[in-house]
Amino acid sequence: MKRALLFLFVFVTVSPLFSQKYVAAARQDKLWGFITEKGNWYVNPQFQHLRSFSEGRAAVKVEKLWGFLNTDGGVAITPQFAVVKDFHEGLAAVKVAKKWGFIDKNGSFAINPQYEAVRDFHEGRAMVRLAGKWGYISKDGNYIINPQYVHIKSFNDGIAPAMMGKKWGYIDLNGIWVINAQFEKAGPFSNGIAVVRSAGKFGAIDENGHFVINPQFEVMRDFHEGMAAVRLGKVWGFLDENGKYAINPQFVKVLDFHDGKAGVRQGKVWGFVDKHGRFVVTPQFVNVKDFNGGMARVKAGKLWGWINENGGFVVNPQFPNCFDMVKLSK
Repeated sequence: MKRALLFLFVFVTVSPLFSQKYVAAARQDKLWGFITEKGNWYVNPQFQHLRSFSEGRAAVKVEKLWGFLNTDGGVAITPQFAVVKDFHEGLAAVKVAKKWGFIDKNGSFAINPQYEAVRDFHEGRAMVRLAGKWGYISKDGNYIINPQYVHIKSFNDGIAPAMMGKKWGYIDLNGIWVINAQFEKAGPFSNGIAVVRSAGKFGAIDENGHFVINPQFEVMRDFHEGMAAVRLGKVWGFLDENGKYAINPQFVKVLDFHDGKAGVRQGKVWGFVDKHGRFVVTPQFVNVKDFNGGMARVKAGKLWGWINENGGFVVNPQFPNCFDMVKLSK
């Protein structure tokens, strides 16, 4: 599982790296590579598939097997796994013979394959499923909370949603219930509030389990940057953390807020609004994705490119498929 010393073919062609801060996975014809924020190829298209860089590693697929590149475009971990996830907190989940474990950035197993399913590490712990139940492990593979839940989610602010029976509640870092299982759905806490569904309606609770926004919405998404998307009839708007409309329902579809902006669809085209509902990028695109690092993916016609915060093209639409620009870090 160690770093590959020899390869039978050349994997990459790389331009000088750290003159560029961001790269994005992009597809040309049927092969994937990476481009810089100026639209130049950083890693030439040659892979069956790949994923964005995370913590200095990018998963790439060669001959049905996955491995990882480093930020210099060289092979960090030889393709050998049927399925992999991205690196988070120094470890990546990999699947071997129907079992999941975790490897370090050199490709050595930090936690041997043994789990039915796993989620990425977050706040020093990862969710794992064994014998049909979910629990949490530490980075040394020891159980912090034994498998006992029907479903669980990641910790935020030291609290995680957990499902026991058919109801959701919230547990602390030791697995103690801080809000008893009572909700039909439960989202993560953000700034001390979480979106839940009770009696078929969505609202929001504080960390004591008290409603700060009474259940009243048919559809409501989790809070992002202090704003939660809600649907009223067939149109979408946004609530602030006090449960007041910051942006009245008026859009056909919306994305969540990122970098102070949210993608919204008006008629058949997408643009972006700020937290006051003012358009910062006029609706004009077939599709859009979230802003990340001052750039957003947009689709014009059948091709994707990237725009800046003013709506000007950073990379002209030219790719049939691509991912977000991400900042490289070793």
